[in-house]
Amino acid sequence: MRRKALPLVVVYAFVTVSLGAQTGQLNLGRSPSPDEIRERDITVLPDGTGLPVGKGGASDGEIIYRDKCANCHGVNGEGNRPVGQALVGGIGTLGSPNPVKTIGSYWPYATSVWDYIHRAMPYNEPGSLSADETYAVTAYLLFRNGIIQRNAALTQENLAKVHMPNRDGFVPDSRPDVGKTAKTSQSPK
Repeated sequence: MRRKALPLVVVYAFVTVSLGAQTGQLNLGRSPSPDEIRERDITVLPDGTGLPVGKGGASDGEIIYRDKCANCHGVNGEGNRPVGQALVGGIGTLGSPNPVKTIGSYWPYATSVWDYIHRAMPYNEPGSLSADETYAVTAYLLFRNGIIQRNAALTQENLAKVHMPNRDGFVPDSRPDVGKTAKTSQSPK
């Protein structure tokens, strides 16, 4: 009799826990506030549409990087496996037997770099960088990859103009609901 009851007990426990989770009785997590949703509800396109107002340069970005990024990605962006990927170097390696995918070698748009950093980094506090801090870290990493000059300041007005080495290495998105993005000019120097 006990053997037959065991599956019923397991099913009962599963259903009870599932219902508790659905009704909020487990008190796991919380609903985001309208301000938290508004803060994260941005879309940044390759042409710069959606970038918030802000400004940052490589010198300020280096300080922020060393404080918030170097533990995972290495002091010079060389990576710190298994924790963080390399962010610097690898330009020209994508067609080789050992491609090194970094910001400089792989990413097609500087706006995508900004967006990823702003949403997902640092790993232990994603989304904690201000717009200015994100522009600064992006500038530092683009400088370290030889894409912009150290004294270049990145803003919402010029970030999309940065020409990434692998910009033409991706197939354009042809879905009709996405639309075409504006062509951009040369990198700020």
